[in-house]
Amino acid sequence: MEEINALFQGFAVAMTPLNLMLMFVGVTLGVVIGVLPGLGGANGIAILLPLTFTMPPTSAIIMLSCIYWGALFGGAITSVLFNIPGEPWSVATTFDGYPMAQQGRAGEALTAAFTSSFIGAFVAVVMITFLAPLVAKFALKFGPPEFFSVYFLTFCSFIGMGKGSPWKTLTAMMLGFALAAVGMDTVTGQLRLTFGFSELMRGFDFLVAVIGLFGIGEILLSMEEGLSFSGSSARINFKVVLETWKKLPKYWVTSLRSCLVGCWMGITPGGATPASFMSYGIAKRFSPDGAKFGTGQMEGVVAPETAAHAAGTSALLPMLSLGIPGSPTAAVLLGGLLIWGLQPGPLLFVEKKEFVWGLIASMYLGNLAGLIIVLTCVPLFAAILRIPFSIVAPLIIVICAIGAYTVHNAMLDIWFMLFFGVVGYVFKKLDYPMAPMVLALVLGDRAEDSFRQAMLISQGNLSVFFSNALVGSIMTLGLVMLFWPLVAALKAKLRAAR
Repeated sequence: MEEINALFQGFAVAMTPLNLMLMFVGVTLGVVIGVLPGLGGANGIAILLPLTFTMPPTSAIIMLSCIYWGALFGGAITSVLFNIPGEPWSVATTFDGYPMAQQGRAGEALTAAFTSSFIGAFVAVVMITFLAPLVAKFALKFGPPEFFSVYFLTFCSFIGMGKGSPWKTLTAMMLGFALAAVGMDTVTGQLRLTFGFSELMRGFDFLVAVIGLFGIGEILLSMEEGLSFSGSSARINFKVVLETWKKLPKYWVTSLRSCLVGCWMGITPGGATPASFMSYGIAKRFSPDGAKFGTGQMEGVVAPETAAHAAGTSALLPMLSLGIPGSPTAAVLLGGLLIWGLQPGPLLFVEKKEFVWGLIASMYLGNLAGLIIVLTCVPLFAAILRIPFSIVAPLIIVICAIGAYTVHNAMLDIWFMLFFGVVGYVFKKLDYPMAPMVLALVLGDRAEDSFRQAMLISQGNLSVFFSNALVGSIMTLGLVMLFWPLVAALKAKLRAAR
């Protein structure tokens, strides 16, 4: 009941005229960002973050989170109509969504995608509402060893659960740690890795790095591929929506399973992209029509969209309650909270109760606003893709440069942005994951501070990380995750030998 009362107070905060207006503006911008290949939720939030510095923190985070909901919805439009995934997690939607559009069922496919997205996000928000305060209360018992163990588990989870090479994940993470170490040491006050340049005293600003890595990096890649847009057109009328809604209940098992997969992959650092592929694969395996997947099955649209939205939304749970982001977008939002002087974690639920519950209430409202906007304005958003990419790309680069400059009003930040843009491009070409690097860049300093504080408390004795059941179990789980790829490789070799 305490959580429900707090949620109603949050609705009172979220439903002020200013916040409602920012909600619809955020969703609309998010859909545009999701429709344009080369952008995405993390990119859009990173680019537009400087525009929110003059807003109250609650209004700013509501707008930014609604940009994220809109981007999640927008990725489905390009996947279904143009066979161009606007977002990485929309790739699985193209498998059955685009064939449905070619069969003249584009309206049906989009309605199924949007409704499934809404259901996935709604289930995840309900989970956040009731679990986040419990996790935060539990985390109030944490000291420096416990916090470091959680950071350690987060970093190791990326290595153990990542879908790519663990060595590439580790390399990307180490680079992030190295970049996070540049500047002033927060414990001793000494300068590190500045090489005599006074401009590096403040280190590499997280926001500038993210704008370069995601925004500029994606644009360089898209320019190289020479994107040209062509595809189906779609109109969604009330009749199509009702007919599709009548068909969707028979896929309730698929939706429920996809919600569970999505929520799990969101809370752990899996993310929306692997969640969508995993859910599609499970649906294909258990569906009686599994053999027909890829030819235009509605179930093949429902599964990945539900899982992607559930994962994208539930990634905010560890960010709010523990201060640990579960996705690149959550990492960008975490950076925004730190810029506004808010410290995500268990104390946020005590010190800034109004802010937290206002944000959670806005998740319900923003998700509903997103569903209404995309169902009514699909032809307008699809028309954006008629604009030549040669016009869109320079506009995005200019917006990125403005966003980077406004962080410190320094020209040097634009050069840093371009440097990180090249790094992002190289990472994409060599198939290195950027999420571990972003995570290390955001949490590297905090993990180091927790480790050094734990070492000061224990006078340099590493056994402090196994001094009680809580910290010992988290560290053990982290070590299991760290060495899991080696265990899996040994198992594979043993199977091959047999």
